Amino acid sequence: MAIEKRAFRMAEIATGSREDALDLVQDAMLGLVKSYGDRESADWPPLFYRILQSRIRDWYRRNRVRNRFRVWLGGLHGHDDDERSDAIQNLPDRQPGIERQLAGEDAMAHLQAALQDLPLRQQQAFLLRAWEGMDVSATAFAMGCSEGSVKTHYSRAIHRLREQLEDHWP
Repeated sequence: MAIEKRAFRMAEIATGSREDALDLVQDAMLGLVKSYGDRESADWPPLFYRILQSRIRDWYRRNRVRNRFRVWLGGLHGHDDDERSDAIQNLPDRQPGIERQLAGEDAMAHLQAALQDLPLRQQQAFLLRAWEGMDVSATAFAMGCSEGSVKTHYSRAIHRLREQLEDHWP
């Protein structure tokens, strides 16, 4: 199903972690089935995204608390510096026509970074409206806010993304 892949990318952009994103999407799917399995299938996407966005907000809250303790305990990062140095060695050899592919990958990397830099509510509004194609009312339901709030967050996200990505897209 395409909805799982898009939901995973949303969670991955929000968390910056593949493992956390997988956990969040799985937890949201289980929550949907457990609580709303008897509903019509047309009702599922907004319900699923509402559950997912709630899980993402909970994840942010938990990490905020965890990060406070990490600072106090000496900055336990959980990242190994050797993993980062291996990334360059793992790059594929250059092939004819690869420049175009690399330019596209570079632009997508900038898009992902720009999305991650957005405040959470703007990120949610943008991904649900632009990526999922939800209308304002379904997005408002999924985010648990008013339609006016969705319009404001979406507009701010669009303007900020345009500013940050003007060098990568005409």
